[in-house]
Amino acid sequence: MRSARQILTEANVIAVVGASRDSFKPAHTVPLQIMRHGWRIIPVNPFVDEVFGVRTVPTLADLEEPVDLVNVFRPSRDAAEVVRQAVAIGAPAVWLQSGIFSAEARRIAEEAGIDYVEDRCLAVERAVNSLTKRP
Repeated sequence: MRSARQILTEANVIAVVGASRDSFKPAHTVPLQIMRHGWRIIPVNPFVDEVFGVRTVPTLADLEEPVDLVNVFRPSRDAAEVVRQAVAIGAPAVWLQSGIFSAEARRIAEEAGIDYVEDRCLAVERAVNSLTKRP
């Protein structure tokens, strides 16, 4: 399994489940920062048409292209279902943001052989490792 740093370094396209238009929520500020540092973000949110000026998709199943990472901003109780959906679309990695834990989600990821990170912030990982995507 890859480390959190390796997962982020090797990712180019990140689907963000639960991306928010509310600029005061981490589900907005974290993916926006990641986007500003060169990653391509696809917001996944069934309740809005766009986030950060990017068209949303309602579910992971609605993605029209493969993604390198599924970043999750949903309550822990929803994590297992999101990981099931990530496995179903062939995502190679899932990352649950700070404060999100799920033994069931971890088991699903491990059984599917995909990389799994929980309770860590993508933006903190990016900053601590000084990661930036170059075009």
